[in-house]
Amino acid sequence: MNTFPVPGALLAATALLLACAAPADAGPTARAGGDHLYLTVTKGDAHSSDTRGTLLSCDPPQGHARAAEACAQLRAVKGDIDAVPDRHLYCSTLYAPVTADARGRWNGRPVNYRRTFSNACLLAARTGAVFALDGLPGSRRTAAT
Repeated sequence: MNTFPVPGALLAATALLLACAAPADAGPTARAGGDHLYLTVTKGDAHSSDTRGTLLSCDPPQGHARAAEACAQLRAVKGDIDAVPDRHLYCSTLYAPVTADARGRWNGRPVNYRRTFSNACLLAARTGAVFALDGLPGSRRTAAT
């Protein structure tokens, strides 16, 4: 009668697979330490493909040209993007919608933010430097800011 050590071998193989698979779920968000948000801004309607995005990390600030300012604004409001103080900008009434989306963690809590603004100027006025992604109006500091 032949016996095979299948249960022991199966257990060892399973343990090895689990040990190797543990770091596999460490995506860009998991690798970023501290406070971080994956930011996207989509121009146009929901079917638009004109989307820009970046990972905003705040320890140290990086992700876009105004990352240090964005991180300071977020720290001041404990990561609540809706609480970022409005900037006093004169915006046109031109309808050119942009949708801002932020996902990540702030102070150990998940952040899920999504708002559509009538244009990029209103986005900049209501969210400060947070969504100042390169190539968008309001992404660079100007005399009006």
